[in-house]
Amino acid sequence: MKKIILLNIFYFSFCAVAVKSAEKGGMPQLDPEFWVSQIFWLTITFGTLFLVLSKFILPRISKNLEQRRLQILENIETAEKQREQSEKNLKEFDQIIFKSKNKAKEVMLAAREKVVSEITKKKMKLDEDLTSEIQNVEKEIIELKLSSPKKINSIASNITNEVIKRLIGTDVNESSVSALVEQELKKLSRSTNGI
Repeated sequence: MKKIILLNIFYFSFCAVAVKSAEKGGMPQLDPEFWVSQIFWLTITFGTLFLVLSKFILPRISKNLEQRRLQILENIETAEKQREQSEKNLKEFDQIIFKSKNKAKEVMLAAREKVVSEITKKKMKLDEDLTSEIQNVEKEIIELKLSSPKKINSIASNITNEVIKRLIGTDVNESSVSALVEQELKKLSRSTNGI
């Protein structure tokens, strides 16, 4: 309210000053004698300006604004299509990756099973070879155990014969020496078995 009162006071004082200035021959715009011509030229100038703006400039501006709006809508539509396409591509890539991982797992499991089966086969063959070798060695040991007393008797008889021959200087009967060696070996084997 105070502002309106102040504006009215300012307006009336401006008008009073303008009328006094015009009376004194000051500014021609404030002289009421020239107001009709000023209003005429004001109407022509602003009318022409209005016509130029409304017929030429504003239609171009509105046309440009409409083109921009259409371009923006088209860009938004294109961006939406590209977003949908990229989401579709992303889903496809995810499916491809998932399938690839599954296939890689299957390949790894197949390779693992193949390696395990090969290792098992080689282990079984090695076990068979070792069993066969052990059986052969056991046979040889049994044969050596069976044949070793005879060989030991023979070697002991020969050595004893040689020792007696060198000590006495004459040949001794081999059968009697063999019988003595056998007798001593039997005593020795009994004493070792009894321990």
